Amino acid sequence: MEFLKFNSKESKEIKKLFNTVFTNSEGKVEGELIGNLADELIKNTNTEDLYIFVTMDNKKIIACIIFSKLKFEESSIKAFLLAPVAVHTAYQKKGIGQNLIKYGHNYLKKDGIELVVTYGDINFYSKVGYRAISEEILKAPLKLSYPEGWLAQSFISDEVKQIKGNSYCVEAINKQVYW
Repeated sequence: MEFLKFNSKESKEIKKLFNTVFTNSEGKVEGELIGNLADELIKNTNTEDLYIFVTMDNKKIIACIIFSKLKFEESSIKAFLLAPVAVHTAYQKKGIGQNLIKYGHNYLKKDGIELVVTYGDINFYSKVGYRAISEEILKAPLKLSYPEGWLAQSFISDEVKQIKGNSYCVEAINKQVYW
């Protein structure tokens, strides 16, 4: 297995991975939704606003994570949003997702990224350093349907410091259905 930064703008394989993984865990509607999100992020987001990392096994993508730029009204901190994340069902519960996220974090740190944020399961993301935060610390781009899932990690401090004002995500994920 190898971890790689992925650069292709035309990847049906990534869309299919997200669709399959989320269909298996959440149903067909969610699978199509998240598969389309991954596809839209890849096709319609400026490359400087996007990092995609994959795990390959026998020349096949078995896991993928996508980081997209997150901007703040009152701060110039370099931040990215981790979403979505998928590990092929047959490879889950083996630490592949955690190791891929750690690989991505190391790459982002080298590129001078200071903060990463995600919206998901604290039991999973806490294993790779994310901590629950409130919107008083950092306001989400859209209304959160599950506020307990708002998580962040600073690469420059032991704690996530408050950032006042609104935050803005890239267009592909700027839809209430994802929040």
